Amino acid sequence: MLRRCSKLLQTIYRRQGQSLRFRSSEVTRICASLPKDALTKPRVLSNTQTASFHFTNTLLAEQDVMTPSFPDSVSEGDVKLDKKVGDAVAADEVVLEIETDKTAIPVMAPDNGIIKELYVKDGETVKAGQKLFRLEITGAAPKKPAAAPEPAKEVPPPPPAAAAPPPPAAVPPPPAAAPPPQQAPPPQQAPPKPSAPISSIPVAAIRHAQAIETASVKVPPSDYSKEIVGTRSEQRVKMNRMRLRIAERLKDAQNTNALLTTFNEIDMSHIMAFRKKNLDAFTKKHGVKLGLMSPFVKASATALMDQPVVNAVIEGNEIIYRDYVDISVAVATPKGLVVPVIRNVHNMTYADIELNIAELAEKARKGRLTIEEMDGGTFTISNGGVFGSLMGTPIVNPPQSAILGMHGIFERPIALNGQVVIRPMMYIALTYDHRLIDGREAVMFLRKIKEGVEDPATIIAGL
Repeated sequence: MLRRCSKLLQTIYRRQGQSLRFRSSEVTRICASLPKDALTKPRVLSNTQTASFHFTNTLLAEQDVMTPSFPDSVSEGDVKLDKKVGDAVAADEVVLEIETDKTAIPVMAPDNGIIKELYVKDGETVKAGQKLFRLEITGAAPKKPAAAPEPAKEVPPPPPAAAAPPPPAAVPPPPAAAPPPQQAPPPQQAPPKPSAPISSIPVAAIRHAQAIETASVKVPPSDYSKEIVGTRSEQRVKMNRMRLRIAERLKDAQNTNALLTTFNEIDMSHIMAFRKKNLDAFTKKHGVKLGLMSPFVKASATALMDQPVVNAVIEGNEIIYRDYVDISVAVATPKGLVVPVIRNVHNMTYADIELNIAELAEKARKGRLTIEEMDGGTFTISNGGVFGSLMGTPIVNPPQSAILGMHGIFERPIALNGQVVIRPMMYIALTYDHRLIDGREAVMFLRKIKEGVEDPATIIAGL
């Protein structure tokens, strides 16, 4: 019997938050003779005694949450607190984020509980394996605050009953017509008296008083990056690690690479007609809409295979040629520009690309992108057209050697077969490292993208 109880007690230690009870008729008598704190500790009884043990979460109720391990390319990050001491959190709820050079890593609560202590402050730099916060595990999910009941509408009291009107009085007989009154002679006008001096108020003082009456007090905005209200105040905000890293990499690209940009334009009427014709069938089969990004991504992969030097990179005194195509797609988020990678695009179809883009964009909006999903990439596509850009020169995303800039679609007159027609046109730009890529390869690369977008059949046919 004791051996069996010992095994059960060990099970309780391993499974915190659960209870195990041995009931008997003598539980009340035994527990009454024990001190209060003895109920949380295992007690050895004789063979003739039976007792009830109830192990609550006080045995292993608190847990220290540590900084997760970082990838090889990241060594530290800055803390951004989402919760404070005393807050109740549910399992897998984000307590804080660690902003690194590339992404924000969410740190979630391992179980339902209450935050007992924070070991770090907002904005503090942490490394892997460092304590972040202590969680008191309650086992129960925090209750959502109940909606405040609507105040009962006050019903106005009924108006008092109107008093009965008095009986009408007898109508008097109409009076006899009176003779018309004689007009009195006009009074003689007295000589004007000297007027008292009138106090004069300057017009400027009147306007100043009116301005004071109509003036309103302006409060500085809570977030200076979202609005300007005209209080003529300033706010200093520390740049987050991601923005600092983006600025550093872009400046390094300008200082290291010999950047040059070449342009071309694409008639979008054919791909737009192709998309309109197959949109419903594509959505029904694959569960995702056919957008305009997948034709450009696939055309870029075809062009990279046609011009492998654009897919290469300089490292020291060597050129590294890659036998694969991993395309980074720039996505704008509130925290900065991120570039998740679509891998092995050379083997993908339009549907594969759309599904990958949808998944990565959803993770980017929610801040769930991992560093592994942004590492690598042999070529980048930046789509400024979603914001209405007409033309621009993107900057290479190091250590890559080239980047494609997409822009807005606008109707413009063009010459076609000796006639002027109106077509939806898009400018595209290729910024490249001229140390590695010559002008010929850059121009041929853009022409290949133009052909693949204007006539998708050339890609399908492998032309």
